[in-house]
Amino acid sequence: MNAKPLFFLLASAALLSAQVKSQNEPTNAAEAAAQKAAVDKAIDERYQALKAKLPADQQSWETVLEQNLGSFYLPIHKAEKIAAKSNAWDFVQDDPKLPRVLLIGDSISRGYTLDVRKVMAGKANVHRAPENCGPTANGMKKIEIWLGDGKWDVIHFNFGIHDRKTPAADYEQRLEALITRMKQTGAKLIFATTTPVPSDTKDGPEIVTQIAEKNAIATQVMQKHGVGINDLHAFLAPQLEGIANPKDVHFNAKGYELMGQQVAKSIEAGLSPQ
Repeated sequence: MNAKPLFFLLASAALLSAQVKSQNEPTNAAEAAAQKAAVDKAIDERYQALKAKLPADQQSWETVLEQNLGSFYLPIHKAEKIAAKSNAWDFVQDDPKLPRVLLIGDSISRGYTLDVRKVMAGKANVHRAPENCGPTANGMKKIEIWLGDGKWDVIHFNFGIHDRKTPAADYEQRLEALITRMKQTGAKLIFATTTPVPSDTKDGPEIVTQIAEKNAIATQVMQKHGVGINDLHAFLAPQLEGIANPKDVHFNAKGYELMGQQVAKSIEAGLSPQ
């Protein structure tokens, strides 16, 4: 091919690409926000249309999620819902012949929920609280919503990473109050120790010390109240390399799979006759 026509062909392609780019990419923060709002609006419209076609009990669950998931997780849930992608907050249609299990915890708990359900399929109905549960302070405000009005056979719970800067006395007091309330359900309680983190996280090496301190306090509280302990920290610490996200408190798929198996194991033990 002659070099001159090739040059004009490439130049035309570059110009077209630039025009498409200028039509689709925001040029300032206001334009970016407007585009995001438009995408969110389109997703919400599809989500609401899908929700309107659901059975009443499923619609009620979606409403609970809308009221509790918050500005970060709710858009993710809506997008996954309209894409028919399963997530930790799927509606659980109980098999009345199986025990009911509730998972309470933060984003780590969210991460292993689907893996727990996979292992416990045919063994238990595995539900989870309708949000990233965060610190004990949030638990004190939201525990009634999380417990709902159904019967629970096992409640597997954790409060830790979000409480790393909570004063020790406050952490202990809130844990005891939450345990007292959860025991009123008649469920077997299992506390998961807070998972280990790499020392190079953005929060610095002090987070390792903070988590150790909170795990020590929680362990004493659980022993005092006769609550079972699923020591996820001890389970994961020797194998942290390769399953923890770099410089982060979260894990990769392999890490959540391992946790899901360990959590399911502890739940099965809790469901076994004593």
